[in-house]
Amino acid sequence: MKRIFSAFLFSFFSVTLVHAQLGAGLSSDDIVSGLKDALAKGTQKSTDKLSAVDGFFKDKAVKILFPPEAAKMESTLRSAGFGPQVDKAILDINRAAEDAAKSAAPIFLNAIKNMSVTDGISILRGPDTAATGYLRKTTSDQLTAAFLPVIKSSLDKVGATNSWKTVVDAYNKIPFHKKVNSDLPAYTTQKGLDGVFYYVAVEEKSIRQNPAGQADALLKKVFGGL
Repeated sequence: MKRIFSAFLFSFFSVTLVHAQLGAGLSSDDIVSGLKDALAKGTQKSTDKLSAVDGFFKDKAVKILFPPEAAKMESTLRSAGFGPQVDKAILDINRAAEDAAKSAAPIFLNAIKNMSVTDGISILRGPDTAATGYLRKTTSDQLTAAFLPVIKSSLDKVGATNSWKTVVDAYNKIPFHKKVNSDLPAYTTQKGLDGVFYYVAVEEKSIRQNPAGQADALLKKVFGGL
């Protein structure tokens, strides 16, 4: 995942240094145009990665596990011999997030296209997660609206709703335990969004702290061949 973001994030976080060096030689429009192009390419690559098979399931940083309130349930069920059913429910949840991630790229692209010059300059001059914050602020509602029906459909398609019901019902039959009744589609949607933004933020901070690499062809042209 780091390779996916390193080129585009180096490019747009190098803009501040380039602008300082070239001063009036670059317009704000040129700078933001380069920023938009880099963001568009980077978000497309990141969502492609997460939407691939095992994009969530085999990545420890974003893998979706049972919600915190179900941790005791999971432990109890595994001890009672329901491990395979628990494992299937977790796999199904992550498969649903991978399906939903496909819908993120066009939403990110629309937000990037609508970014104003003021927004772009603010991102470049902002804190370590300024770009992440911008995308989270401008896309979260749309992403949630796009993810939720896809995740619900995916969960139904692979039987995750039934898998979850099976493990929850089994747990709730055990006496002396607090009952669990989580909204699985909503939980999976939120965790899927968290996974998308997690990588944006990690790579954004990393590249700001260590801006090393090569700018892409467009940004080399925009920033005078640097």
